[in-house]
Amino acid sequence: MPEPLPLEQYRNAFSPDDLECVSTEEMRPLEEIIGQDRALRALAFGLEIPEKGFNVYAAGFQGTGRLKAVRSFIDGLRREKPQASDWIYVNSFANPYEPNAIRMPPGTGGRFRKDMADFINNAQQILPRAFQSEEYASRREETLGSLQEKRNKLITRINKSAQDKGFVMRPTPTGVLTVPMMNGQPVSEEEFAALPPETKEEIRQKKEELDAEARDVLREIRNVEQEGGEAVENLNREVALYAIEPLVEDLKERYGGIDEIAAFIDAVEKDMLDNIQLFVGGQQAQQQLPPQLQALMREVPFRRYEVNAFVENDGGEGAPVVFEQNPSYQNLFGKVEREVQFGALTTDFTMIRPGSMHKANGGYLILMADDLLRAPLSWDGLKTALKTGEIRIEEPGERMGFITAKTVKPEPIPLDVKVALIGTPQIYQVLHTLDPDFRELVKVKADFDVVMDRTDENARKYAEFVCGLVRDDKLLHLDGEALAKVIEYGSRLAEDQQKLSTRFSSVADLIREANFYAGAEGTETITRVHVKKAIEEKIYRSNLIQKKIEEYMRRGIFIIETEGSRVGQVNGLSVVSTGDFAFGRPSRVTASIGVGREGIVDIEREAALGGPIHTKGVMILYGYLNARYAPDKPLSLSARLVFEQSYEGVEGDSASSTELYALLSALSGLPLTQSLAVTGSVDQDGNVQAIGGVNEKLEGFFEVCKAKGLTGDQGAMIPASNVQNLMLKEEVVEAAKEGMFRIYPVRTIDEGIEILTGIPAGERRPGGTYDEGTVNYLVNRRLSEMAERLREYQALAR
Repeated sequence: MPEPLPLEQYRNAFSPDDLECVSTEEMRPLEEIIGQDRALRALAFGLEIPEKGFNVYAAGFQGTGRLKAVRSFIDGLRREKPQASDWIYVNSFANPYEPNAIRMPPGTGGRFRKDMADFINNAQQILPRAFQSEEYASRREETLGSLQEKRNKLITRINKSAQDKGFVMRPTPTGVLTVPMMNGQPVSEEEFAALPPETKEEIRQKKEELDAEARDVLREIRNVEQEGGEAVENLNREVALYAIEPLVEDLKERYGGIDEIAAFIDAVEKDMLDNIQLFVGGQQAQQQLPPQLQALMREVPFRRYEVNAFVENDGGEGAPVVFEQNPSYQNLFGKVEREVQFGALTTDFTMIRPGSMHKANGGYLILMADDLLRAPLSWDGLKTALKTGEIRIEEPGERMGFITAKTVKPEPIPLDVKVALIGTPQIYQVLHTLDPDFRELVKVKADFDVVMDRTDENARKYAEFVCGLVRDDKLLHLDGEALAKVIEYGSRLAEDQQKLSTRFSSVADLIREANFYAGAEGTETITRVHVKKAIEEKIYRSNLIQKKIEEYMRRGIFIIETEGSRVGQVNGLSVVSTGDFAFGRPSRVTASIGVGREGIVDIEREAALGGPIHTKGVMILYGYLNARYAPDKPLSLSARLVFEQSYEGVEGDSASSTELYALLSALSGLPLTQSLAVTGSVDQDGNVQAIGGVNEKLEGFFEVCKAKGLTGDQGAMIPASNVQNLMLKEEVVEAAKEGMFRIYPVRTIDEGIEILTGIPAGERRPGGTYDEGTVNYLVNRRLSEMAERLREYQALAR
């Protein structure tokens, strides 16, 4: 019969002496990322390879340090990369609705914006003075004087011609009117009507000749006036150009090395010369406006010359790194803002705002996958940007095909960025399976493990991590025993004696809580007592349901027997999760049998409470019975299995060995001890297999036994392969030391049935029989009897 588990295997205790330090105060904070060699190797490859599509998905569960590891790793890489370019948006004078994007060297975008603002301000001061100078007035008067002389000569000539023909020229709002003269006086319409026909005809002919001549003269006058306007305009351009040329040359000297900037400066210069009135006559026009509009009108006309320093990279060294916590579409890809003017929404290129993609361009962008997928349009927008290699600012409504208001359409910016997505393995699997673009755009997976080996070196690094946390959060230092307790807690989280959990957020929360209790007591360091209290208080805050169930079991509302023995009944162990807390709950598993051919009926399944894995486990039991006891006879069995007082779904195969023990007890008629609880799955050969949650299951039964009264006979059977997962509470270990609780590791059903019945299982003989009196003998005999009865019944029925 198997022996109880040795006490040293109940919990893999850690000795403070192995750390070789008194407290974290003597330790060096951890600077590296531990326990994630595979993930770091993948990150190094994905973030350094320059080819397109090799973006990274950091897969792991929350709390494993995915974000910290990615940011820390990228921070080391960015220092070796060149600074990203600045980007500016400027007005397109040819098409103001499509502003131009210009790449500039790092740190020059903001300077160029300031220099352009200074240039316009200086031009606003210089140009009015240039046009108020005596030299300009003299040249303008000289230019207009010669033209006025030509105009006067033409007017004199037409007037003299009219006088010679007996007419006088009178200007009117619609042109020039020719009026006939007689005796030095204009002829009225009545007088003209009274003239003889011959005289009228003569006057008409002269008028037609004069009108034709007048048209020619007026045409010449318009040409002279047009010539005058062009002369003045040329003079104004010449004066303005002379005034601003030094300013323009200064800008070109600073930024002319950038082709697009040189072209922009030329376009600005041309537009200023085409709109000199903005600089010269604008103030007089503004003074006629209401005071509340004057400030607006002083600003708006000159916005066309401003520079929108869209992205500036003048701070820090290396490539930019951006972590976008809220990856909405506009936060990622930028937007065009609007302002209200005179009751209407207006916009221009100065209101284009960058998104995280623009800020990270030339560097690294970090996104949480679940946040990205929750934001409408963001995932599709990111894929489009990565596929096309450019960032395009679009209205979300326009992208969805809705009608939007007229707005600017900024020129797209070339994209050069490495994207690191951080998410769970489930999200990665869904995207990789259902989205073909994902496989092409995110080709590198960095898997973050939830555990690492519990070696002396890793235990030391674990303590160094605690040291770094203490110093970063300004907590009390931990003494050696407290550190040992934290390392044991890491193994408990990992559910493995040879592993440590890499869910550092949970470890950090434990230390912060222990620091609170140490501070409340006024101690100078965090001790083992404070760490233990933090663990216990965390459980206490969440175990109300567990304690209620234990109370119902103690009071007999939920029937669980922890003493005596029963035929066809055994205590099974399951795990109940309430979200933040999981605990073990004993369940009474019973079996009943009869003659028939139904086989094993799972009542949980029939009641639609059993899950598919549980159903599979029950079906395996039939395979075990068939292989073990029915090679020479039909298996004539009708059995019922049920979890008593179970009112919720049952899933998993960890109770399959429990159910098999109940069946064997019912078939053999041998009672099973109720002081032991059982867990473990089974295969068709009778091997007991590992299950999950072994610590919670054992502690759950221990709590029930403690509530009903420990007798010294209680304990549990677990798969031998689960011994390495034991990190039981110290209370359970202490009870085991006092002989009040014991654990039996079993490898086969035969070993388990011997412990539960106290009777040998019995080895199968070559002829298919068993030693008399053994469990297998009794089961085989009962199945033979049932097969014979079924044959007799069938014979009578025929």
